[in-house]
Amino acid sequence: MAGLYEMDVLAWSIEQAALLRERRWSALDIENLAEEIEDVGNSVRHELGSRMAVLIAHLLKWQFQPQLRSKSWLKTMKVQRASIARKLGKVPSLKSALSDEDSLQDIWDDALVLAIKDTGLHEFPDMPIWTSAQMLDPAFLPA
Repeated sequence: MAGLYEMDVLAWSIEQAALLRERRWSALDIENLAEEIEDVGNSVRHELGSRMAVLIAHLLKWQFQPQLRSKSWLKTMKVQRASIARKLGKVPSLKSALSDEDSLQDIWDDALVLAIKDTGLHEFPDMPIWTSAQMLDPAFLPA
């Protein structure tokens, strides 16, 4: 028989929050609580990765399609950088995702998909060509 978690995750979360506030430790659904807490962290990392991928895609377009540069691209880069900076300010441990080579490569790969889709070009580098610090620098624009 399916439990409340499987049947209605919203009702389950309300119930679990109430049990936590009442300090009814033995009634808690520990396994699913742990999974949901991990999911919160994964969601925050995913948001950072998505924003970085959009930023990188626009930086790539800026460099590889100079004839099409626009204020819209600049605005998108500005918005993504500001959102990323706010998120890093609120969740400092996210900075490790930007210094980890594997994480940065995953983000770069996602950015390539976006850039190729937007441009039809396939000449983009397979590996990151800028540091995280460069990409997040509001004054940085590739040549």
